[in-house]
Amino acid sequence: MESALNEADADNRSAKTRAVQLPIDLATLSVPSLAAIMAVAAGLVWLAGTKVTHFVAAIARRTGIGEAFAGMLLLGGITSLPELATAGTAAASGDALLTVNDLLGSASMNLMLLAIGDFIYGRDALTSVAGRPVTLMQGTLGMILLAGVAFAIATGDMVVPLLGAGLATLILAVGCVQSLRISRRFVDNPNWKITNLPRVDAVETPETSLSNSRLAVVTFVAALGVLVGGAALAMSGSALADKTGLGSSIVGFVLVGFATSLPELSSVLAALRLRRYQMAIGDIFGTNLFNIQILFVADLAYRDGALLNAAGTFEIAACSLAALLTGVFLVGLLERNNRTIGRIGFDSAAVLVLFAGGIVALATI
Repeated sequence: MESALNEADADNRSAKTRAVQLPIDLATLSVPSLAAIMAVAAGLVWLAGTKVTHFVAAIARRTGIGEAFAGMLLLGGITSLPELATAGTAAASGDALLTVNDLLGSASMNLMLLAIGDFIYGRDALTSVAGRPVTLMQGTLGMILLAGVAFAIATGDMVVPLLGAGLATLILAVGCVQSLRISRRFVDNPNWKITNLPRVDAVETPETSLSNSRLAVVTFVAALGVLVGGAALAMSGSALADKTGLGSSIVGFVLVGFATSLPELSSVLAALRLRRYQMAIGDIFGTNLFNIQILFVADLAYRDGALLNAAGTFEIAACSLAALLTGVFLVGLLERNNRTIGRIGFDSAAVLVLFAGGIVALATI
């Protein structure tokens, strides 16, 4: 097992941002062409991600499922669609490391984006106004599953006969589904009561006047925009990193990680602008859960054994960093202490510092 991890680590940096094989090989395009594709895709993602947040807010109000669960299930699921496309394509082409890093590498980036949103739109510490039992449960379940991924990489996975996927990714996928069920039951859990709730008046948008059928249609269209734009952004970013020689460096890892996290950034900022704070946190926690579930889908498409067996120390460290940042936000949600440094909460500031330190540490692997 140790030798397998060392072999994965040896090729990790060079394969981390390898371009996905497509009918049109993006790696053959010029750098200006790739940059133009990224710019157009980023604009589509930003517009669609912002709109889908408005639509999900309307759905949450009409259905009564709660902002936190709507953010986790709907926003998290929709903003994970680009990862599904890019990771599935990479896995089918046999690029296991790109697949795993696309899904796990963006987890820490997503949490960092939440801290950035706290800085841009926060008047108080984000966790002081968003603490609810359901968000605490979401974050806790996410930490458990991230630890499970790291454990599976460290100990090795085995292929399930006939299924063709690893046993660990199958168990993790079942765990993600169960996490959604637990979180849904926790929305109206009578065992936990929050006192001294700060008054937050959410901003209503014109989308709330749409009929149910029209709301469903426009939500689907916006989700499709996130999928197409996000996949194009991630794949062109991967090709650009490879073509410019950044694919073998931590800069390439951050570039592709940011590209795959742009849908989450647009949706989180839109949710915070609407003062839907629980939805913003649920979006990030939910996206990280869905990314773990996508590991199983990618494992089904990967034909060279169990997907996680190709991962190594870098991926274990990436999982650990994401779990660490989730834990910091959970402490803030539990304390609900409105301590800020300027416009940002202490926990968000700690997340930014730890993320920067984590990137430096990952660069040494």
